[in-house]
Amino acid sequence: MDTKDIIALVISALEDVKGQHIETFDVKDLTPVTDAMIICTGTSNTHLKALSDEVVVKAKAAGLQVSGVEGRLQAEWVLVDLGSVIVHLMMGATRALYRLEDLWDFRLEPEDRKMPRDNGED
Repeated sequence: MDTKDIIALVISALEDVKGQHIETFDVKDLTPVTDAMIICTGTSNTHLKALSDEVVVKAKAAGLQVSGVEGRLQAEWVLVDLGSVIVHLMMGATRALYRLEDLWDFRLEPEDRKMPRDNGED
């Protein structure tokens, strides 16, 4: 399965469990660790666990190896490692604090997937 197929599978899994503000980043030229990163916001710790479970179930059903899942106990930021795609599942406040989008600003998805930002204008 190529990276684009894995991305599509992950997005489908996240949408099935109502993941919010899903963004995809092409990082293959920036890091040797992975080809793409997906960031998604969850509404609660339970929601983050459900999102990670759905990604893992769908990935395994597609024959993918899940290299690891980190952060499920604290569930403020859960990482699912699918090798060529790494999925970051974050609470809104955690996502706003770390702003991974600013580090990996090479989006693969349409602009309407952007997380709303407070630009300080009233």
